[in-house]
Amino acid sequence: MEARAIVRNVRMTPRKMKLICDLIRGKDAGTAMAIIMNTPKAASEVMAKLLKSAVANAENNHGMDTDKLYVKEVHVAPGPIMKRVMPRAQGRAFRILKRTSHVTLVLAEKE
Repeated sequence: MEARAIVRNVRMTPRKMKLICDLIRGKDAGTAMAIIMNTPKAASEVMAKLLKSAVANAENNHGMDTDKLYVKEVHVAPGPIMKRVMPRAQGRAFRILKRTSHVTLVLAEKE
């Protein structure tokens, strides 16, 4: 049995989110939270909230033991991209891409 939590349209690039995902993949839930809390990245705040949500889902919806949980799967997918225009020299316009992310986190119980 597994519990999942998904956050969509996070206003952060998938590349930045993947840095945190790679740190916690395969770790148990307590260790993963400790790693997230001690990582000075902008994505840490979003990932901490997502991990707490997944643990709560496991405990309340599936009746799993929170001490045996580990991060089975975590991946980031690109979300919609907001396109903006930045004025540049001599009347030109450069496009600014404001990227978003969809993050999925799956927890499972160790046997």
